[in-house]
Amino acid sequence: MHGEYKVPGGKLVVVDVDVVDGVLRHARVAGDFFLEPDEALDAVNGALEGAPADTDAAGLAARIEAALPEGTVMYGLTAEGVGIAVRRALAHATDWTDYDWQLVHEGPQPPALHMALDEVLTAEVAAGRRPPTLRVWEWASPAVIIGSFQSLRNEVDPEGARRHGVDVVRRISGGGAMFVEPGNTITYSLSVPEALVQGLSFQDSYAYLDDWVLGALGDMGIRAWYQPLNDIATDQGKIAGAAQKRIVGPDGAPGAVLHHVTMAYDIDADKMLEVLRIGKEKLSDKGTKSAKKRVDPLRRQTGLPREAVIGRMVDSFRARYGLTQGKVTDEELARAQELVGTKFTAPEWVARVP
Repeated sequence: MHGEYKVPGGKLVVVDVDVVDGVLRHARVAGDFFLEPDEALDAVNGALEGAPADTDAAGLAARIEAALPEGTVMYGLTAEGVGIAVRRALAHATDWTDYDWQLVHEGPQPPALHMALDEVLTAEVAAGRRPPTLRVWEWASPAVIIGSFQSLRNEVDPEGARRHGVDVVRRISGGGAMFVEPGNTITYSLSVPEALVQGLSFQDSYAYLDDWVLGALGDMGIRAWYQPLNDIATDQGKIAGAAQKRIVGPDGAPGAVLHHVTMAYDIDADKMLEVLRIGKEKLSDKGTKSAKKRVDPLRRQTGLPREAVIGRMVDSFRARYGLTQGKVTDEELARAQELVGTKFTAPEWVARVP
């Protein structure tokens, strides 16, 4: 069995391994990482030999760390990364390049329709009727998007929202509230087969699905990193937040994962604070007393127009994995529009957690 895992911010780890009578045999670790001394690689392979096949990534990492020669130096490689690659091999995980990726980037659409499109397109990927998709959003109006489990009144100031003409919608994924305005935000969704994240923990899947955008930002001169659980940050502050939702496939078949990210391009922090209720408790673990200081816009960090930032992100994805232009089909749009009326604008959904 064959598994691959790119350590976030690091190098590719490749594992080929057999399972015989419930234990790992003939493990062979390779990749473009750096490892000293040379015999450390034999120690890694030896640590995997005979491990029970149901050992989790942390357990495999512990075996590896115990076996490494004193003074071993790993660069672009971690013991946990090897363990994850093994788990992905055993789970028959796929790789980004196994798919024909499609780009959907259409004109501005209402916030509720974006919520519905995420659900519909990801369900289509789960059903095998749509290829894995990168969808770049364009906003028709300002909005607050609250997480699936957030309290509406705890997160949103209704008077501030009315005063600024801000729609309030609830998405299907968890996580925190987002404040967006047309032209000031970059939002994208990845709708991917579940097989792409097989063998990854929930937390590891965030880092794995965010890694390509870290590379794209690096190409624009921004040193960014994944900050658990769901943020992308730089030394200037947070620039993006991610959220995920698993969608089950039809008749128990493997499903799909929705991973969507909102990036602050040129946020109006004063307006945001009039619309969102950001309490002291939420800020207490962020090392700052002001929500303004938590988010640092991409416009200042890149010096590029929003369209140029999006273009470079798309180009980076295409260079890594391939990407063809696509669109929302008429059938998908009709289903999404139906969901707007029956779900995403219905008080029963928007205020389901009052």
